[in-house]
Amino acid sequence: MPQLATRMGNAKPSAIMAVAEKAKKLKSEGRDIVSFSIGVPNFLPGEHVYAAAREALAKDSGQYGSNRGADALLDAFLKHIEALGFTGYTRMNCATGIGAKHILYNLAEALLDPGDTIAYAVPFWTTYADIAEVLGAKILELPCPSSQDYKLTPAQLDAALATKPKVFLFNNPNNPTGMVYTRDEIAALADVIAKHPDTWVITDDIYNTMVFDGIGYHNFVMLRPELRDRVIFVDSISKTYGMPGWRAGFIAGPEVVAKALTVLNSTHITNLPEVVTAAAVAALAGPQDVPTAKRAEFQARRDLVVATMNAIPGVVCPKPQGAFYVFPDISCAFGKSHKGVKIANDVDFCNVLLEAKGVACVPGSAFGEPRSLRISYTCPEAQLPVGLERIREFFAELA
Repeated sequence: MPQLATRMGNAKPSAIMAVAEKAKKLKSEGRDIVSFSIGVPNFLPGEHVYAAAREALAKDSGQYGSNRGADALLDAFLKHIEALGFTGYTRMNCATGIGAKHILYNLAEALLDPGDTIAYAVPFWTTYADIAEVLGAKILELPCPSSQDYKLTPAQLDAALATKPKVFLFNNPNNPTGMVYTRDEIAALADVIAKHPDTWVITDDIYNTMVFDGIGYHNFVMLRPELRDRVIFVDSISKTYGMPGWRAGFIAGPEVVAKALTVLNSTHITNLPEVVTAAAVAALAGPQDVPTAKRAEFQARRDLVVATMNAIPGVVCPKPQGAFYVFPDISCAFGKSHKGVKIANDVDFCNVLLEAKGVACVPGSAFGEPRSLRISYTCPEAQLPVGLERIREFFAELA
């Protein structure tokens, strides 16, 4: 029998989906499960999005579209990022893809040769490592533990960029931690990046409108405009608009990068479907009441989760200011037992928690930080306090 390509030996299924599938199986067996595992917004977009989709279906041309993205979609995206603070970009600086994950994969193909190095902070979104390994890139991890609020320091970045990695990938607001960099923190990192001209910078900032406490969203280009020749901003409709299944992602960056992704689209996907394009235009350019309301709701949920976790003796839980995740350090439980079942690490903790209390969380080791776990608090509202109380009880029962 012929063999698969060697690169498939580096490909791994999603650790997050593995937890979700286990929780789903237990639920199908009749267990009462509260899932804090998958990072989905769990709300739907406004009616104007569905109206635009229905109209697009009624007028469907059945034809191929633009490899770069329809003009209407590019214009809506440009208006969206201008409101964020990105100015001076045109359609030629943009490209679209089947969600941000597809955009990131295309960027890796466009920027990284086998053996090139990509650097990013830890904890990191699992897909970063998965893509790098499939493409044969080297990974430079920059550890950012809970003691520094899971944030990268200028000194760490300076030391990393001095080694001249081909790509520095930055995630703000962050998944899995929910941490958001302040304007001053972004400015300090931008000053470092300006000293090292040999590295591409990708800012995976798909939670850019899901920011709490009035601290705002900031990007390197806003503080150092001269960096726009090297910085590629990644966005998506998935999280902000409750549209993860619609699959529309975007970049704004140097023309040469946008052109490269357009060429790759011509090989990979040809174009986004008309109905998805119409829905994405409506989401970006239409009323913003749904994401605005959800931002306020998620901030309140964040407060409840952080207060609960920090009230548990031994747990360290930095306060996130964006996205919809909390990432507590639960290593105080290691070496203890729950009703005779030993907990040696984060994977054990999550497995025992799921079996004993019916609460599904993703172990931090999936994100490169084995002392922690990720809580996604976008579950149905009534389930949130129930799940948190079960976690509190679980800790109280450890011996």
